[in-house]
Amino acid sequence: MLLANIEDYIKAGRIAAEVREHMRKRYHVSRTLLDICEEAEGMIRAKGGEPAFPCNVSLNEVAAHYTAEPNDSIEVKEGDILKIDIGVHVNGSIADTAVTACYNPSYNILVEAAEHALKEAIRVARAGVKASDIGRVIEHTIKSYGLKPIQNLSGHSITRYTIHAGKSIPNIWTIGSFSLQQGEVYAIEPFVTTGDGAGVVYNGEVSNIYSIVSRKRTGSKEADTFLDMLWDRFKTLPFALRWLSDSNDVNHAREMISFLLKKKVVKAYPVLVEGNNRYVAQAEHTIVPTMEGAVVITA
Repeated sequence: MLLANIEDYIKAGRIAAEVREHMRKRYHVSRTLLDICEEAEGMIRAKGGEPAFPCNVSLNEVAAHYTAEPNDSIEVKEGDILKIDIGVHVNGSIADTAVTACYNPSYNILVEAAEHALKEAIRVARAGVKASDIGRVIEHTIKSYGLKPIQNLSGHSITRYTIHAGKSIPNIWTIGSFSLQQGEVYAIEPFVTTGDGAGVVYNGEVSNIYSIVSRKRTGSKEADTFLDMLWDRFKTLPFALRWLSDSNDVNHAREMISFLLKKKVVKAYPVLVEGNNRYVAQAEHTIVPTMEGAVVITA
């Protein structure tokens, strides 16, 4: 596979797969999103990995980027559709995978289409294949169900300590593209919505996942010390406010993050909401292309 740290990727992928399958089998109705996040992240750590980002627990029309707040009381209800997106890193080598838990039979087709599109995308993925051709397969598969892909969400290349490393694998056919490279790492993640959905997402009002974008000094010794602590713990990987409650007062941490956001040394990731507020399903694997096909490290 030409990856110097392939053992770390394989370990991260195995942990991610085990946690995903555990979460797939769990019955989450009446559980809080906080409980779900803490269970998934606790399992990752217990198995010898670290979360590569806060567990995403996105309900219904929210496609991505919601994680539990400290003391989050939101519960999963009958009729909900819950995306659980899990990232694991081992020494910075990242595996990214997701599953959708559906508690409304009307939306089982969304989950089926997302899983089928992912399977078909992996079937055609190999070194030398254009990302746009993978997007064509994803789009065709989803539309065959009478559903829509989310066209402004995409899979992505992954490098050490960087989840979104600059290359995108679209969920629709696009003009202009790149070819998958042997030994590089990519996440493929179809997002599916209903036939009357907009097929695009927009930024919602909530932003509770953060990452460092600069280590420049802010003019505040207190804030700079806080930023150094964030760097020591998370480097360039995303983090959540609730991860800071073990060593900081939550209100103080919230104030520090707000200040660092204003100074543009930390960025926030808004939740992503389907344009017509229609329900969304997601499926995701991390792959390493070879000339013969794709090695799925999160299988």
